[in-house]
Amino acid sequence: MIVRDILLIQKRELESRLKEKYVERAGDSKELTRGLINVIIGPRRAGKSFFAIHALGKIGAFGYANFDDEKLVETKDYDEIINAINSLYNNPKYILFDEIQNFDKWELFANRLNRQGYNLVITGSNSNLLSKELATHLTGRYSLINIFPFSFKEYLDAQAMELTERETNEKLFAYLTYGGYPEPLLKKIEYKDYLSTLFNSIIYKDIVKRFRIRNVQAIEDLAIYLISNISQEFSYNTLSKVTNCKSVHTIQKYLSYLEEAFIFFKISKFSFKVRDQIASNKKIYCIDNGFINAKAFRFSPDTGKLYENIVAIELKKLEMNGTSNIYYWKSDQQEEVDFLVKQGPRIKQLIQVCYDFGNIKTKDREIRALLKGSKELECKDLLVLTENYEAEEVMNWFGIREKIKFIPLWKWLLNPSQGI
Repeated sequence: MIVRDILLIQKRELESRLKEKYVERAGDSKELTRGLINVIIGPRRAGKSFFAIHALGKIGAFGYANFDDEKLVETKDYDEIINAINSLYNNPKYILFDEIQNFDKWELFANRLNRQGYNLVITGSNSNLLSKELATHLTGRYSLINIFPFSFKEYLDAQAMELTERETNEKLFAYLTYGGYPEPLLKKIEYKDYLSTLFNSIIYKDIVKRFRIRNVQAIEDLAIYLISNISQEFSYNTLSKVTNCKSVHTIQKYLSYLEEAFIFFKISKFSFKVRDQIASNKKIYCIDNGFINAKAFRFSPDTGKLYENIVAIELKKLEMNGTSNIYYWKSDQQEEVDFLVKQGPRIKQLIQVCYDFGNIKTKDREIRALLKGSKELECKDLLVLTENYEAEEVMNWFGIREKIKFIPLWKWLLNPSQGI
């Protein structure tokens, strides 16, 4: 099949997609920049191309090529692609290249088209590959936008319902369980099968195949172990034993692949010494709660872990957008604060996630760690995210006296950056 035929089929698919319902995304506040290469990255099926199509639709006509097509990726004549786009789309000034990381030497192709006056929008599902190429080949010529699965606000907007506070809190449970991937929600597809298939596809297509991994069982075991132990600390030595992979270096490499493919991300333990941060255990989180429900090996749901993971996702977005750096903190006595938000040299906020707030022992433990962290880190902005408790209280613990804000998780999720 020649390139023009492939792109003609893709054009028909594009026309069909333009008729589908679109939910406003957080990235809609960022306009595409004329003259720069607009790069949109994020997990597979999170809505990157739909976001790009919507943004370009506001501007006018544009060309389109999707490199998630093996026949198109095999093309060696780059000019044949651009000639076919010019023919099918009447010499467009804007072009959208979908999943461009699949195309060999894509960055050189994009750079050349940019110099020739084309306004490019490109999407990709591999964070590290794109960031490496952007840094080395597109310096000063690109604008970056991150697109994740639906936030809680987008999840509610997609259902177009007027809800009371109680109903909103009830919707949170479904969001915590099934996550924010757009397609199952909008098309009423069974979540677990969809997300299990997507998870496996990312492992095999974006990792095993791309990096020619021979020990497939090891990376499968690693992925299942991690998703079954979300929000837990880990060491590379422990992970090597779990997967029967003797090389710690190989485990580090496999985990980096899982992060690059936007399945997991890790958070470091905070220390004022960078050396200690590097050497300390990390905590692992998943990019969407739906994957946990679909793939984790467990006998009952752990709502507390789902709460913590959903908070980690929102804070990770702030980190990827360059507004904050995210850590966890532990005292020498092993008292732990779930999240430490740092802006520049300043520790801006300490956050505890406490689903079981009615349990006195749990409440005392969480508050004690928060107050101790406040003293040691000299941070007075203290926040506890709860199921439904909301208040501001001055708390005391062995001479440490600070005001703490308590906010229901559902309310915080509607505006996570507020106060940070």
